[in-house]
Amino acid sequence: MFVVLLRFSANKSQAAEFIEGHNAWLKSGFDDGVFLSAGSLQPNLGGGIVAYNTSLADLQSRVGNDPFVAKNVVSAEILEISVVKADSRLEFLMD
Repeated sequence: MFVVLLRFSANKSQAAEFIEGHNAWLKSGFDDGVFLSAGSLQPNLGGGIVAYNTSLADLQSRVGNDPFVAKNVVSAEILEISVVKADSRLEFLMD
């Protein structure tokens, strides 16, 4: 399982210009079964994504294709979590 942190960076003011492409990129991640959830980092710090069913290399490539990342609207950090304990609703995340 992965947590992707997308923190606003130097070109934050250009977010509106690239939001359509970013939203299409998010949709693709959900359609492909890789993204489990996405939301905003509070207060107004950027966004976060929970990803699964992918490799680190593939996720790095996918994240690099986000228009927000490509245009430096956000900087991306990918955290890999080896789940060893989970609520029964999330047992599918266990390695």
